[in-house]
Amino acid sequence: MDAPIPFRPLPSRAPPRAATGPFAALRRHLFGTPGNAVTTLLLAALLWAALPPALGWLVGHAVWRADYAACRALEHTAACWGFVAEKWRLILFGRYPYLEQWRPLAATAIVVAALVVTAIPAFWRRELVWLWGAALAAFFVLMSGGIPGLAGVDTGLWGGLPLTVLLTLIGMGASIPIGILLALARRSDLPLLRAMATLYIELVRGVPLITVLFTASFVFPLLLPQGFHLDVLTRVALGIVLFQAAYMAEVVRGGLQALPKGQAEAAAALGLSWWRTQRQVILPQALTLVIPSFVNSLLSTFMDTSLVTVVSMYDLTGALRLALGDAQWRNFFLEGYLFVALIYFACCFAMSRYSHWLEHRLGRWTRR
Repeated sequence: MDAPIPFRPLPSRAPPRAATGPFAALRRHLFGTPGNAVTTLLLAALLWAALPPALGWLVGHAVWRADYAACRALEHTAACWGFVAEKWRLILFGRYPYLEQWRPLAATAIVVAALVVTAIPAFWRRELVWLWGAALAAFFVLMSGGIPGLAGVDTGLWGGLPLTVLLTLIGMGASIPIGILLALARRSDLPLLRAMATLYIELVRGVPLITVLFTASFVFPLLLPQGFHLDVLTRVALGIVLFQAAYMAEVVRGGLQALPKGQAEAAAALGLSWWRTQRQVILPQALTLVIPSFVNSLLSTFMDTSLVTVVSMYDLTGALRLALGDAQWRNFFLEGYLFVALIYFACCFAMSRYSHWLEHRLGRWTRR
């Protein structure tokens, strides 16, 4: 019988190189493969060549004060932010009375504060309904006035950023529940209900938004009973809601179809009613799955509000066109559009990053 081989432990080895930290992240994402390394070096060279002149035009040699003579002396060799310094109130608030522009500023700040509170999970309670009721009531009171201490302002004078924010909130806030009902109706076992929902969705999705806005502004008033009047803001907001609801219905339907049938069967086995199954089992999971599509629709609505200029309403981009109506500053339109683009980018980027965080937080069950 052979003698047993004695155990000899191997000598200890150095630990593997750490794969965390900023340098490891750069190596993994930017230089992980030869193709990534070449692409990174080419983009770095492009930035090295383009960034200094761009910064010089945007910041280094730019004119920041509202001095038309200094801006004209530049001859477009640098940015004239003096146009923004001169016209920023008109761009942000449109034709709202100049001395009352603190009101749209306060109204927008209240709504944005409500959005920030809503985005924090610790405040996800039923009391948010009362918060939004108070925020929207304060918004309309400040904007329209008509109470002691606040002069009345017609909705036709509303414009700029407050109008963009209002139309986006109404468009998304009202279209989501309507879209959910349309999606459930399109998947219903009742043929008539399913046909009506399908007809509405396909009809609205086959028409551009600009046509809907024209119809809401000029055709819809002809269909109203005599003596009944809706202002143009209400008609436009209603058109955006009905238009966006058709797209939201397809987004929700995609989430419903992505769920396995076992979810509904398990709920039925537990004795849950159809409505309770949809409310407590199906819809929470389906809506979580389509968070990216929801945010895409939100961003689309936020930017599509610029189309209301075709019906003589002046949102953020429309108010910029009013500012460019000044012949003295008309040649500095590029700076104006860059300023508006920066506002749009900041808002869209914030919403996009929050959606990524929300998807990660609410979608944990999909990764199990």
